[in-house]
Amino acid sequence: MEYLLAALTAALLGTGFVLQQHAAQQAPQAHFLHARLLADLINRPRWLTGLAAMVAGELLSGWVVGHMVLSLYEPLLATSLLFALLLAVPLSGQRLHKAEVAGALILVAGVMTLSLASSVRAPAVYIGSPAYWPFAAGAVVSLAGVFAELGRRRSADQRAILTGISAGLVFGIADALTRRAVQMLDAGRVTPLLTSWPGYSAIAVSVIGLWLMESAFNAAPLRASLPAITAAEPLSGMVLGVVVFRASVHVSPATIALESFGLLALLVGVI
Repeated sequence: MEYLLAALTAALLGTGFVLQQHAAQQAPQAHFLHARLLADLINRPRWLTGLAAMVAGELLSGWVVGHMVLSLYEPLLATSLLFALLLAVPLSGQRLHKAEVAGALILVAGVMTLSLASSVRAPAVYIGSPAYWPFAAGAVVSLAGVFAELGRRRSADQRAILTGISAGLVFGIADALTRRAVQMLDAGRVTPLLTSWPGYSAIAVSVIGLWLMESAFNAAPLRASLPAITAAEPLSGMVLGVVVFRASVHVSPATIALESFGLLALLVGVI
């Protein structure tokens, strides 16, 4: 059931991405990385429809991420790229090139390999601790800030790729915070959730990620921004899953080989 819901989540998110990007690219380029971009998009019905599809996907994602290991869920979520491609081609009227299809398939092969590596039974070690949360999140935020600044200094496809990576890294943090909030709800800790930082932080981080994503969508066609988001989000989520939530790290030769291949395929697919 978790796998099925993860696939449905990916379909909703992919649909939402396409509709939002189609509207965001029509917004003025001068609004890149400005709050005015979101203010402009609110008045566009297609963007609102895409946002609704994305919110529905995120709500479903919140339940799934709370009941699956982050290192297993994040790669499955990257299949949203395929759903986005299926819808983007007829909507944009652009022809899909062989290199783009190959890149998408390689990227998906990478994330599925990482998912397979997470499910292989092998000797495991645990290196994380909730006490590492400020340091791990701070490192990811700093890295996201670097990519956003690099994107601001570039143009067209390079701007979209770099800003997309920044958005993906931030969304990985939001996934980790959402997992923590769902765990608190499952434990019946509603009052502590309403009076503590995970839930509110998840909302704030999600808004920042949305702003970065719309800026990436505004800069160039979907083929430039979405693969970068799709690759960066699972990497960020998996790192936080291991470092903060004590997800197991398998150390057998087979799992190390699978994980290495999966990470390499992610990079190759995006490039």
